[in-house]
Amino acid sequence: MRNQRNQRTIKEEVEVTGVGLHSGKPVTLKIRPAPPDHGLIFVRTDVDDSPLIAASFENARRLDRRTALVVDSVEVQTVEHLLAALWALQVDNAILEVDAEEIPGADGSAKPFVDAFAGAGTVDQKVPKKGFALDQTISVTDETSVLVAVPNENGFGVSYTLDYATHNGGAFPVQHFERPELTPEVFIEEIVPARTFCLEQEAKALRDAGLGRGANYQNTLVVNDSGDVIENKLRFPDEFARHKILDLVGDLCLLEADLQAHLIGTKTGHDLNRKMVGELMRIMHDLEDRDVLQRTGRIDINEIMRILPHRYPFLLVDRVVEVDGIRRAVGIKNVTINEAYFQGHYPQQPIMPGVLQIEAMAQISGVLLLRKLENTGKIAVLASIDKVKLRKAVFPGDQLRLEAVSIRVRPSIGHVRTTARVNNVLVAEAELKFMLLDPAGGGETR
Repeated sequence: MRNQRNQRTIKEEVEVTGVGLHSGKPVTLKIRPAPPDHGLIFVRTDVDDSPLIAASFENARRLDRRTALVVDSVEVQTVEHLLAALWALQVDNAILEVDAEEIPGADGSAKPFVDAFAGAGTVDQKVPKKGFALDQTISVTDETSVLVAVPNENGFGVSYTLDYATHNGGAFPVQHFERPELTPEVFIEEIVPARTFCLEQEAKALRDAGLGRGANYQNTLVVNDSGDVIENKLRFPDEFARHKILDLVGDLCLLEADLQAHLIGTKTGHDLNRKMVGELMRIMHDLEDRDVLQRTGRIDINEIMRILPHRYPFLLVDRVVEVDGIRRAVGIKNVTINEAYFQGHYPQQPIMPGVLQIEAMAQISGVLLLRKLENTGKIAVLASIDKVKLRKAVFPGDQLRLEAVSIRVRPSIGHVRTTARVNNVLVAEAELKFMLLDPAGGGETR
């Protein structure tokens, strides 16, 4: 990986107010510093007991003309410009508190966000940022649109062609923008100020669909049938193509890794951007599974025993292969015929008890919850088990891949979604709630 760097957060809290471009609702966004490996986590302060909404591919949902993140039906919309601004300043860890469903639209670009972050300053953290250098060519297509990613020795680069000629009789110009090496500095100078746009003929349809309620001629470039911008002036001759690159970079933040590749897009939008992120993640995880690419946050058995109170024969996590802050943990349990329970549980046809699969998922959840600094020394007491499904039998020789993803984490409680897979096939899942107590609190620990 070329030029691997350390993670970064902001020095002090930043506040941005405005209205949502599509909802038209007033909104206040507060960005707070966060520790290493925390990631970019949204919290809806207007929603009671809001879940943690990570800026991740798993939480991305399709909405017309914008990118949304959703957890348990709680969503944050139009996040792409904010994420692009965070990429511009290489901010990897932050708590993003928002009191409505949509991020402030600002002036339709990422510049107001970048200006606010630059005023607050940033802090480098002593933990490496995950990087991914693409080693093969991949593409995603949708009718007349195509997005291609190719290896790039120069780091991260982009080429984009915008062609709306068929939409307004050819009055809308074909635009092309290319940078073989798009550094954050170049991005801030040449891409960040580019504003969102639409055709005049689209504006009424958007309003009829309940979109664009916060849009006006100042925060949205509206292009008439003659190809002229109404009541505004372009910041760049090719501002429309540059804004498409702004959206692309914002959506690529859902990969949660510094990407070394060259992206080539033609007439693409948010849908293809997310499809590309999915393909990149598939390749990245395959390389991690084959130990070609190093995962972040590995924990060996000694560290696991420091975090969890369990010991043989009831310690059911052999190693932790990935931890993303307080959001996600992945562990491995190798199921062998030597397990004590196989002596009495269907000894003629050994099957791992379903309750022990749940126990294994609870233990990886405990690693995730108890590794957080303020929870050090606490115990995780299982409070409830919901939405349990035991889908397939698990036999000696199987390897369980255990995954825990935080839904909500508070100083005294934790709510986690867990899964167990064998050869990438889902065998068990559940939602678990824990009370996080001092050891004197007693109770059944996980």
